[in-house]
Amino acid sequence: MNTQASKKSNVSKWLVDNVIYVVLILLVVGIVIASPDFLSMTNLINILSQSSSRIIIALGVAGILITAGTDLSAGRMVGLAAVISASLLQATDYAYKMYPNLPDLPLFIPILVAMAATGLIATLNGIVVSKLHVPPFIATLGMMIGVYGLTSIYFDRPPYGAQPIGGLSEKFTNFAQRGIPVGSYEIPYLVIYAIITTVVIWVIWNKTQLGKNMYAIGGNPEAAKVSGVNVARNIIIIYMIAGLLYGFSGTLEAGRVGSATNNTGNMYELDAIAACVVGGVSLSGGIGTVPGVVTGVLIFQIINYGLAFLGVSPYIQYIVKGLIIVVAVAFDMRKHAKKK
Repeated sequence: MNTQASKKSNVSKWLVDNVIYVVLILLVVGIVIASPDFLSMTNLINILSQSSSRIIIALGVAGILITAGTDLSAGRMVGLAAVISASLLQATDYAYKMYPNLPDLPLFIPILVAMAATGLIATLNGIVVSKLHVPPFIATLGMMIGVYGLTSIYFDRPPYGAQPIGGLSEKFTNFAQRGIPVGSYEIPYLVIYAIITTVVIWVIWNKTQLGKNMYAIGGNPEAAKVSGVNVARNIIIIYMIAGLLYGFSGTLEAGRVGSATNNTGNMYELDAIAACVVGGVSLSGGIGTVPGVVTGVLIFQIINYGLAFLGVSPYIQYIVKGLIIVVAVAFDMRKHAKKK
């Protein structure tokens, strides 16, 4: 009897600890049952393509979450990078070019400019959090509002006003929209960029002193400080890396969509945080893996794409997404409280 009770207790504990995954898997299964065509290779490639820039954003957010921080400005930085890169990579013969006299720039220059801008802003976030000891929620909330204002000022340019920045050069759209032919399909370049970024971040988290320090700070900042870790410097670097990832993702989003506005990237930070929590990153800090983050993004994207594929109202999709976020965070906090 004791053995049976113990097994039931273990099963019950596992279900409680992993209920969010069970619910998400059941939701995916329900989508597949409702529409078996959802499992086509074309849909799979579309999901991977749409997930790629989100994975890059989530990897940046995850590093900050592991330090027990957060970043509500991530989506707005994605938007800033999108409008900067799009404005610098319009076709030379486009009638509504933002900079009419700007020559055709090499692709890497606007990308680096956009990444430098978001990297600088994220570094400021890190300084405010680590040096001024402003809570990350407040610091990044303020930055989110400020960056949106900055992006809107840049975007609302005379004489055309707040019109989408379009007419992007072919080399830019090819960079984000094309792929490598494999049989009768194409593996999107976006997927390749996401894989490369994932490998780089995995190495940083698992094979460098910065990664070890990141987990130590998230687990116990005071103990990390006593052991000789420069907590402030490491936090600033982690925020800076996140900013660079937001910048790269923003340029990819502009190229993928073929245009950019001041609302590009809106609410992406909430999707990223939710995906991280679903993927096992603890909001309490010190816990998280790169494969978990990638898995969380893919699960979230499959659900988003699946609901859209079934023709579910966007308003219902927001409700489902909100419930996933609340449930994921609630169970994350429960697991953390039990460990304490």
